[in-house]
Amino acid sequence: MGIFKKRSIKSLGKKKSDMPEGLWNKCPSCGAIIDELTLKQRHRVCTKCDHHFTLTSEERVAMLLDPESFKELDAGVEAVDRLGFKGYTDKVKGYQKKTGLRDAVVTGRGTVLGNPVTLGVMDFRFLGASMGAAVGEKLTRAIEVATEERRGCIIVSASGGARMHEGILSLMQMAKTSGALARHHEAGLPYFSILTHPTTGGVTASFATLGDIIMAEPNCMIGFAGPRVIKETTHQDLPPGFQTAEFLLEHGLVDMIVDRSAMRDKLGQLLGYTMPQKKSA
Repeated sequence: MGIFKKRSIKSLGKKKSDMPEGLWNKCPSCGAIIDELTLKQRHRVCTKCDHHFTLTSEERVAMLLDPESFKELDAGVEAVDRLGFKGYTDKVKGYQKKTGLRDAVVTGRGTVLGNPVTLGVMDFRFLGASMGAAVGEKLTRAIEVATEERRGCIIVSASGGARMHEGILSLMQMAKTSGALARHHEAGLPYFSILTHPTTGGVTASFATLGDIIMAEPNCMIGFAGPRVIKETTHQDLPPGFQTAEFLLEHGLVDMIVDRSAMRDKLGQLLGYTMPQKKSA
């Protein structure tokens, strides 16, 4: 019989939880463990494999616009349950409490390296950034402000598509946002669409793919329907990675893939090329 008796895990008592939560993050791509401060300084890009973590709308605004230039538009616009969809109002209120947002998009005026723009940023934390009437209305108003004030327009997409809780009212936003962008284009003003992970459904089929220049983050998923639905509809084998930004760049839908660290500078450069020049007196 051994001198020492092995202690069981249970005998050690309850697990100590001295380490506060949120200090470390595991990369879903390579498994690297990264401290929160480093991840924040790198705009939430993995230090090992350059995987792009999800950003909140607040983080995205701070990353793209010049410091202290953002002025929010239509902050009070939120979803209304016109169709009486069971449980929808409670669901919206729950996400409002959880995220601090009124709905799935934040819009406002700002500048990018001194160039005046309006910016719309979809936030996937709010109902998968699905597009309902409130999202479509806020984006349309932001586009119209850009047209009226002779600003460039930037929309950052990340969405599961149209919001099923609002039925046809959601689908109508596809035409409404597209119409506003057509008038913006007729005014000779640039629109930049930034696609992030994931961008799908009715958002992909409308404003997300109407940019004068369409930019995407590395390795993000971009598509309309899921692979299984497409395969069952077309009865064809799909090429590997056919819904990645890299595949769509190769086949012409995406114009460029830009790392987050370079996104503001690239936008500023493109705005300098495309914004109408002011006439000298």
